[in-house]
Amino acid sequence: MENKAKNTGSGRIFKNPILERLTRTHISMPLIAFSIVSTWLIYTGTNEYGLNALQIVLLFLGGLFTFTFVEYLMHRFLFHMAETTPARKKVVYTMHGVHHDHPKDKDRLAMPVPLSLTLSFVFFWFFRLFLGDLVWGFLPGFLMGYASYLWVHFMIHAFQPPKNFFKFFWVHHGIHHYKQPERAFGVTTPIWDLVFRTMPTK
Repeated sequence: MENKAKNTGSGRIFKNPILERLTRTHISMPLIAFSIVSTWLIYTGTNEYGLNALQIVLLFLGGLFTFTFVEYLMHRFLFHMAETTPARKKVVYTMHGVHHDHPKDKDRLAMPVPLSLTLSFVFFWFFRLFLGDLVWGFLPGFLMGYASYLWVHFMIHAFQPPKNFFKFFWVHHGIHHYKQPERAFGVTTPIWDLVFRTMPTK
């Protein structure tokens, strides 16, 4: 992906103004939506499917950790897939390229809520194939992993880096945007960059 980032302004994805408006999402909307959904899932899991507190905690942590892996895979292999055809180039730009071109556009830091909730429904049935009723504890962790990713990503792009340990996240993601887009794919954690050797070169 070519590095042509602009720290001001906003890119356009669709000519249709209605479709274009639907690509914009205030960061609070998915955070609220996934907090509500996750709470309901946990409530249902404990009251209707008999999951106990220990199961909920362990499953939640498992879902949270699993999301970090999915985050890495999607960022590396889907959002940055080779733009070998015009169709692929359009898909990459729509999903992620517009964000690389305009990283300070705060309305393009989250997937539209209707789309993300639809994907959550798909993930629910996918995980249920393997976990059965345990999905009621696992999916909340997965969804809150996504919410955590959104918040960390938003802070990195919306605020100046802090003068403490957490500055690492700003630097790591900044290298991905401005120096080495083929590296540093982890946003919430660098663990998978370490595992798959995509940490930034010195």
